[in-house]
Amino acid sequence: MSWKNRGVDQSSSRNVVSRNWAFLLCLGCFCAGMLFTSRMWTLPESKDVPRTKRTEEEMIRLVTDGCDPILAAKHETKDVIGDASNTHHALETLDKTISHLEMELAAAKAAHESLRNGSPVTDSVEIIDSTRKRKYSMVIGINTAFSSRKRRDSVRATWMPQGEKRKKLEEEKGIIVRFVIGHSSISGGILDKAIEAEDSKHSDFLRLDHIEGYHELSAKTKSYFATAVTLWDADFYIKVDDDVHVNIGTLGTTLARYRSKPRVYVGCMKSGPVLAQKGVRYHEPEYWKFGEAGNKYFRHATGQLYAISKDLATYIYTNQHVLHKYANEDVSLGAWFIGLDVEHVDDRRLCCGTPPDCEWKAQAGNICVASFDWSCSGICRSTERIQEVHRRCGEGENALWNAVF
Repeated sequence: MSWKNRGVDQSSSRNVVSRNWAFLLCLGCFCAGMLFTSRMWTLPESKDVPRTKRTEEEMIRLVTDGCDPILAAKHETKDVIGDASNTHHALETLDKTISHLEMELAAAKAAHESLRNGSPVTDSVEIIDSTRKRKYSMVIGINTAFSSRKRRDSVRATWMPQGEKRKKLEEEKGIIVRFVIGHSSISGGILDKAIEAEDSKHSDFLRLDHIEGYHELSAKTKSYFATAVTLWDADFYIKVDDDVHVNIGTLGTTLARYRSKPRVYVGCMKSGPVLAQKGVRYHEPEYWKFGEAGNKYFRHATGQLYAISKDLATYIYTNQHVLHKYANEDVSLGAWFIGLDVEHVDDRRLCCGTPPDCEWKAQAGNICVASFDWSCSGICRSTERIQEVHRRCGEGENALWNAVF
């Protein structure tokens, strides 16, 4: 009995001690765990929080200073676009300035050439001043050659006013009329001297920096427009052959209808066949550029007479060094405009036939601008017949002065 009780007491005592140690051990583990856990949570907090604050502060500072990456990229793009725009504007201004200086240089060269060829000094000064002060309605350039003295005299005796009448035409109507010719291949030769003597008598020539030749008509046409637009500020520039009869007043009233329109090209429009066969008249050596054999040319005005507005003449002047020349000058002119926004005006009054065709039309009140025979590309035997054409189909001197341009 006593041994049993003693055993029970001893066993209970050990259990109590064991529980106490277990409790202390658990408490110690708990404290150790709390300590460890506290350190693990505290260390990241001490490092990351300040870093986050610094990042936010830096972003705020960037935005405040205008250095936000997105905004900076936008500003940089705008700056690049602005710089490109300014550069483009500067180039355009420079190009216009160069073009203006080139035109003044061409005018000065033309005036110097006129002086060298014997024209009066006052005429040259008047030409330069007219480019700055006077506005003309039209400039008529009569294409002529060294051998065409009789044709020129026939034109002077009919539709081209002379002396004081021509000056009055320029002053009152703003119409310039000149024979257009270049130089011979021999500078200062007998042909050039003959033209200088003729010009000293009539003062009705426009001398070009161009060597004359039948196969150089395209180059001559280009040189004429480029020179004329530098000498005279006009609404229209006209090219006409010296074997064609022209009613100047009717021409002026006809062109006045298109004065308000930009880039106007007026004439008798056609699109004839491209002639590839050698030896024929109007043969085109570059026929292959127009496609297959038998193709036609693009739309262009017949070469006896046509008119172009000032902006087209200026275009020829500006691009004269890169404009391609075909064998036929009327085709060349049409080619220079084919890629531009140009209005092609087909007016058949610029290509009437000789009497009785132009005479019938005049009697019906539809006076022709120009008269010629298609078979001759002008008036056949013009030196003999132009006076007859002028008498029967001319508008009369009164009609010229009464015309309103």
